[in-house]
Amino acid sequence: MRGPHNFLRLIRTLATFSRTGALPIILEQAEAPARLRMVAHALAWPFKWLGLKGDPDLPPVTRAITALGPAYIKFGQILSTRPDIVGNDLAMQLRFLQDRLPPFPIEVAKQMVEADLGIAADSAFTEFSEPVAAASIAQVHHARLADGTEVAVKVLRPGIERAFRVDVDAFYTGARLVELCLPGTRRLRPTEVVRHFDGVVMGELDLRLEASSAAEFALNTAADTGFRVPQPVWGLSGRQVMTMGWADGLSLADTVAIDAAGHDREALGARVLQLFLNHALRDGFFHADMHHGNLKVGPDGAIIAYDFGIMGRLDLYTRRVYAEILYGFIRRDYRRVAEVHFEAGYVPRDRDIDEFARALRVIGEPIFGMDASHISMARLLSYLFEVTERFGMRTRTELILLQRTMVVVEGVARSLDPKINIWQVARPVVESYVRENIGPKAVLRDLTRTARVLSRFGPRLPELVEARLLRPDDPETTVVVRAPSRLMWVVVGAGIALVGVAIGQML
Repeated sequence: MRGPHNFLRLIRTLATFSRTGALPIILEQAEAPARLRMVAHALAWPFKWLGLKGDPDLPPVTRAITALGPAYIKFGQILSTRPDIVGNDLAMQLRFLQDRLPPFPIEVAKQMVEADLGIAADSAFTEFSEPVAAASIAQVHHARLADGTEVAVKVLRPGIERAFRVDVDAFYTGARLVELCLPGTRRLRPTEVVRHFDGVVMGELDLRLEASSAAEFALNTAADTGFRVPQPVWGLSGRQVMTMGWADGLSLADTVAIDAAGHDREALGARVLQLFLNHALRDGFFHADMHHGNLKVGPDGAIIAYDFGIMGRLDLYTRRVYAEILYGFIRRDYRRVAEVHFEAGYVPRDRDIDEFARALRVIGEPIFGMDASHISMARLLSYLFEVTERFGMRTRTELILLQRTMVVVEGVARSLDPKINIWQVARPVVESYVRENIGPKAVLRDLTRTARVLSRFGPRLPELVEARLLRPDDPETTVVVRAPSRLMWVVVGAGIALVGVAIGQML
């Protein structure tokens, strides 16, 4: 889709940012080089009249992005998860982007249901309401199944995939132009930013993937007291249509209604934070967009989560590292926090571990000296990333997303209980995870997993040993085992793992 239209779109974009006053803010927050700022302003000035006015009641950045349409709104929302790229201040502003757009007609929605599911909407649902919510990518209808079950039906906007594809193509063109004309901007990784956005949005435009995330999240959290995830209805879900259980409740932003309903806001605030930590540490799969708009409290007091377009995932090793870092700060053991960073390879080994520990103490001590209402885990993680960057730590996208979500969750918890002590609430969750996953029990479990993997190759081990010893130059065996000593260690490791399994069975 390359062509002159991309340049026209980029000119309109630049003109809109200039006309709304957003351009200097964005360039400053992104710490753009002086040369880039000068070029951007010079290019925008002649075309300023082409820019869209936007809503004058909105702040400049959100005003410009909202005026430019759905792709830009979603781009801004996703960039809010990357403060490492746009800066903390701008990321916070982008969090409040609203994507409430005019709904499309109910007749069109029903046509899309029939086209995607192969069944008429009036046959699939006994009731199908007018849109109850309309966002940049899709809108939601309240419906009812033949058995009386209430459901939410999410339908993509007609032609939204093509519209996004056109704008994303222009984004790629702009990123390449910036990198080509201004090599110094490559440290901002424009093309990588666009590629990240492209991947996230293309995933959101296939509602089967969101349904999959919802199903996995519901399975992981089924035993969580006071928490519910609406289940997807797979028979009535497809690429452009997703049907899920209806989430009936009060928005967590409506504290007046929550009080009137008799819910305990302090308990709700603590539960939101503990649930998030449990999902991140225990499951390694967490809701990465847990703002007020995606959380409700049901009539029974349970927290209900929905909208699973953006989810975060952490591997087991990263979870353990993250837990040890939090646990070290909770215990004020800054030396151990420093050691964990070095052991994980987050900080280069040529750096001074004692100097790093001292820098960590500068982060932790002031926070512990604060009043409980001002203690912030999100602030600690933000400071921590600043320090680790100074010590040569490379950006890790999964930790950035975790930190951004922590900021949002903490904000939700404080809106419910302004006096919440974040550390006191988090401590039992972190301590429980550390107790179960770092120590002798965890070692035995790791050995058991290792044995299970190696057992798949057990029947081939004698053959591999014999082949290696009798035919050392055979390319096939060389690929599998590159040296006799390495094969020996594999066999020894398998033996140790099997012993671990035996011990684990006895415990």
